[in-house]
This record gives sequence, structure tokens and C-alpha cells, in this order.
Amino acid sequence: MRRGEWLDALAGGSKGPLLAALIALSATLPGALTLPPLDRDESRFAESSAQMLETRDFIDIRFQDAPRYKKPAGIYWLQAIATRALSPGDDRRIWSYRIPSVLGAMAAAAACAWGAAAFLPPRLAFAAGAILGSSLILSTEGMIAATDAALAAAVTAAMAALARLYLGARGGTAAAGAGTRFLFWFALGASILLKGPIGPMVAGLAITALAVFDRDRGWLKRLGWGWGLILLAFMILPWAWAITIASDGAFWTGAIGGDLAPKLLSGQESHGAPPLTHALMAPLLLFPGVALLPAGAVVAVRARAEPAVRFALCWLLPSWLVFELAPTKLVHYTLPLYGALAWLMARALAAPIGMASRSVGAALLVLAGAAVAAAGPFAAARLDDQGAMPAAVLAATLAIAAAGVGALAPWRRGPGGALLASGLLAIGAHDVLAAGVAPRLTSLWLSSRAAAALAAAGYSPRLGQTGPAAVAGYAEPSLVFLLGPDTDFGTAEEAADAVAQGGGPAIVEARQEAAFQTALAEDDSSARLIGRIAGVDYSNGAHDILALYAPAAGAPSAAAGARP
Repeated sequence: MRRGEWLDALAGGSKGPLLAALIALSATLPGALTLPPLDRDESRFAESSAQMLETRDFIDIRFQDAPRYKKPAGIYWLQAIATRALSPGDDRRIWSYRIPSVLGAMAAAAACAWGAAAFLPPRLAFAAGAILGSSLILSTEGMIAATDAALAAAVTAAMAALARLYLGARGGTAAAGAGTRFLFWFALGASILLKGPIGPMVAGLAITALAVFDRDRGWLKRLGWGWGLILLAFMILPWAWAITIASDGAFWTGAIGGDLAPKLLSGQESHGAPPLTHALMAPLLLFPGVALLPAGAVVAVRARAEPAVRFALCWLLPSWLVFELAPTKLVHYTLPLYGALAWLMARALAAPIGMASRSVGAALLVLAGAAVAAAGPFAAARLDDQGAMPAAVLAATLAIAAAGVGALAPWRRGPGGALLASGLLAIGAHDVLAAGVAPRLTSLWLSSRAAAALAAAGYSPRLGQTGPAAVAGYAEPSLVFLLGPDTDFGTAEEAADAVAQGGGPAIVEARQEAAFQTALAEDDSSARLIGRIAGVDYSNGAHDILALYAPAAGAPSAAAGARP
């Protein structure tokens, strides 16, 4: 069998998208099953989805009693469906809320490979899906209960369908019939239900750029605008109308005026960054496929006249520019565009790669691999969690091996096998970091440890052992997800009043403990200390000590499992 033929056989037919999806699955599932609930966005999404299930209100999105009017309801519905199907009763297992993100990562990788198959041979189309599926950015978002992996799936599917329609109008051989048009409109509608205008922005800017550069808009007539817009309306308008009524219009002022507009006008929530931040982060976020990034850039310039390359550029550049110019920047904002990068990088494998591209790509891969390798040991040493160090060393070894193998791949006559090996090693490194290192960094998981200590002492509100918890000096959403929506964040005095009345436990951060004790004394009451939990609140960098108190009267014996 000649060089490359085994990859063609492996990825031929419909197997390429399936294999790309399996790569994404292997890169996301271990972390999704083992990571504790994360702060802050993940726990807010998961808690709001849990409250949907508990209240049976699937229209009005709420976190505790506060409306959560930032994103449409799509991701909450998906999380609620997954949890109802996989998690029994009201047992809040965070992994079930992450399943839509895992499936989203798989679908994004598969759609990337399927779209690339319209203009690349099977092994290179599979390579495109594998580059995206194994990338650090998609595999990380794929293990978090948030919108971004699902959004990447919707946008990548829409753009892959649009590419097939565009290339089909230019004599391409890939099938692009009614099913492809349906997929485009359906995926576009799904993207709107997930994150509002992002999907239409990416597709609209790509279509506009193609029309400008091609001076040909004839192919657009074949998109099925009539029934396509009706499908969009059918998908979106019922919920839009229902949330408008339920919120008396407040959803739109919150989503647009309170979330979208501030991101466009200033660095919202301290997430401001200068232009080119996304470009500078891309080599790390593309690990391990980054070795092909310089070659992909060369292809973008030299082969821009090719319809497929032009489409990828029109998908990538206009929206990337928007994200670079917006003051608010988070690394996952550009994730819906990484499929276009993967196409260009896979297309670079169709011809010999120049010496400069090989050298720069190898250097970028080594630097990205070194950063990934250092992450685990640095965190374990910095947090003094030595139990995580063996797994951190293993992850570092795998990341270094992935970088070494991948850096040499472009020099090989047939680089496919080496690149695949590099990808598998990198997935192993990422899995060990997410499933082996991170859960053992116990200093980071204050909420999970506090909830476990209360349950061991017989004071878990979520398990029905006692009334709601009162919390002072610590206000992370993960605690709400773990203890229930009635968790009361307030002052030390309010926590003292709650525990004095015997309603439930109190969680008091050390800086508030003196005020808590003073309030108890003024109430002529007392509380029993269950234990103390020390660690780092990574959301704000504070070193916290949580004191866990229970009502003194009729309290169970001291906690057997509380960590001092």
C-alpha cells in the first residue's frame, strides 16, 4: 500500500466525519465526566437548566430568583433534555449537563470533515476534522456545560452546507441538494437559539465577502430563501414571542442592552483586550495541529483563487476582524471560525510544504506543547497539591511527545501518520490534565468540598437533610448548583439569624466570621462548627477559608468527612 493510501482507506466514504467525531469524543468525555462544577458561567448555565426541570418552566430562564436574560434558551433546553434522560431524579450530576457540549464538539469535528470532503480527498478531509476535533480550544469547550461547543457545531454545520452549495454552483462534484439546503437553514436557526446573532453574522459576512470578490450572486438564488426563512421563523419565533410575554420585554433589553452592547462598546467584566489578541492566542488554542498553521497561511495567499480556499477565507477573515475589533475578548469567541482554519491547514497537506512553513510550524508547535506541558506541574506546585503531581508529570510527558512527533511530521515524505500520532498524544495530555490533574487540585474546589462536608455531617440542603444554606463572604454559582436554588447569599448577620433559627447550615468566609459570631451573641444564640475548608477561589484569586456551621440545637454529631 503506497504512502497515504492507508489513510484514504481509513477515512474513505462516510468514515472520515465519524472518525473526526470519535477524536472529539476522546478529547472531551474524560474531562466532562470528572471535573467538578466550574465557576462561573458553567454553574450558572447548569443551575438555570436544573431549575427549568424543577419548575417545568422552559421559557423564562432564571438563576435562583433572578432572570438570566443574556442568551436564548437553546442550550438550557439541551442540558435539560440530557439531564432528564441520563441523570435520575433531582440528583445534580454536572456531567449530564455537559453532554450537549460533548456532542457539540463531536458534531463540529464531523461537520468540518464533511464540508472539507467537498474539495479534498478523504484523508485530508478527515485531517481537517481531526485538527478541529483535537484542538485545545474545542476539546476544552466540549467538556464545559456552556454554549460554545454547541454553537461551534451549529455554525460549522451551516458553513459546511453553505460551502457545498457554493462549490456545487461552480462545478464541484459534491452533492448539494435539498438536504444540504435544509441543513444550512436548520443549523443557522439552531445557532440563533444558542447564541443569538453570532451564526447569522458569520454566514452573512461570508456571503457578502464572496459576493464582493466573485462579483457573482447567482448561486445565492439556490439557497431556498422562501422556505428557509419560514423554517427559521418556525424555529425561533414561538420562543421569542413566549419570552417576550413572560418577561414583559425584559429579555431583549437584558440580552441586547445588558449583554451584547457592553461587549461591543467596552471590555465587559474585565475581559477587555487589544486587537490581535485572538490571533496571538490561536497557535496555542490550535495545539496540536498548529504545526500546519503557517502552511495554511501560505495556501490562503497562493491558492486564494481556488473556490474552496476563497470560501474558507471569506468564512474566516471578516468575522475574525469583528472579534478582534470588539473590546471584550474571550478565547472561545472565535471558535466558530476554527473550522475554516482547519480547512486551510488540511489543504496545505495536498502539496509539499515549504521549508519556512515547516520551520515556523515546528517552532509554534514546540512552544504550544511546552505551555501545555508546564500547566499541570506549575498548578500542582503553585497550589501545593502534591497529589496531582504524578498525573501532571504524565500530562507533561505526553504533551512534549506530541510536540516532538508533530514538529518532525512536516519533514516526513508522508506526514499523515506522524500528525495522527501527535494528535493522539496531545489528546492524551489534555485528558490527563482535565481528568487526572484538575480534579486533584483540591485547593480549587471550595464549593465541592464544602457541599461534601455538609452532606457527610447530615446538613445537605440538596439532599433534603436540612433547610437552605446561608452563605456570607463567598458567592460562587457552583455552591448554588451543589446545594440548591434556595441557597441564600447575604451578610454575616443574616447568616447568623438563619442558623440561630435552626433552619439550615451557614457557610461563613473567615473574613466575615467575627461579624457572624458577634451577631450570634447579640441573638443570644450559638452555632456548632462542623469544619473549615481552605483553598483558592480561582474566579477572583482570593485565598478563602470557609467555616461551616450548623444549628447548635438538635444538631447531628460532628462531621466525619469534613476537611479542616
